[in-house]
Amino acid sequence: MRESQFNAVAFVENVSLRDWATLFPAGKRSTHELRSALAGGGEVFAYPFGAVVFRDVPPARREAELERLRRAYPALSPPATQEQFSVREDSTAKAGVTEGALVLDQLSEDRMGVVAHTVAQSAALEYYERIVEDLFARTDKLVDRLEMRGTVSLWTRPLHRFIGAAVGARNEVLAVLHLLDKPDETWEDPVMNRIYNELRAEFDLADRFQALELKLRSVQEALELVLGVARDRRLLLLEIAIVLLFCVEVAAGLLR
Repeated sequence: MRESQFNAVAFVENVSLRDWATLFPAGKRSTHELRSALAGGGEVFAYPFGAVVFRDVPPARREAELERLRRAYPALSPPATQEQFSVREDSTAKAGVTEGALVLDQLSEDRMGVVAHTVAQSAALEYYERIVEDLFARTDKLVDRLEMRGTVSLWTRPLHRFIGAAVGARNEVLAVLHLLDKPDETWEDPVMNRIYNELRAEFDLADRFQALELKLRSVQEALELVLGVARDRRLLLLEIAIVLLFCVEVAAGLLR
């Protein structure tokens, strides 16, 4: 029985496969990933949504490799999230997820790619969950204020800045979510297709995707409501100012 360890690291920045190729010049590039063997054993998988996965790479070597990445690519921030997963090869066991680990009769190269891709998705998704959760909490404060006071502040510049940040975060999340698609290898391996579905269930990827989309939709609807109230209040004040000016003009005419 042989066991392999997959360690995923997700960064804040998205990194294109072309940029990953400059960092791993000996790597093999496909449509959705770059894969490269490391000197001394193990290999690394790199993805355009800013995640890398190390397979069977000791902790010290992983840290050295991450430091090399940061030196070569200074814009790369410290890892935002990390994920770990184990795969055991057992020819006598049924393929599936057992006790938090994946059991396979044989861990082929394609299957390694599917496991690495799924672990990378989970790590990257955790970072975007943090973004959306923070956005959701800040939006909730605006709605609470609207509920308590029945209106919003006349000083709308902070609101506009927050809406701009919210739209930017929403666009970033939606742009990355489409990168977290099903690996191509699952279409050619029925067993791995089933395993991929089990891995998604193990990492709750489907529910987490849905929760992200629901929260983003809630944020959008809440911001539209708050912005509508702010616009209506300013229009009301403008109408009151126009009426007052008209009354002043009439009074001035009478006095003359």
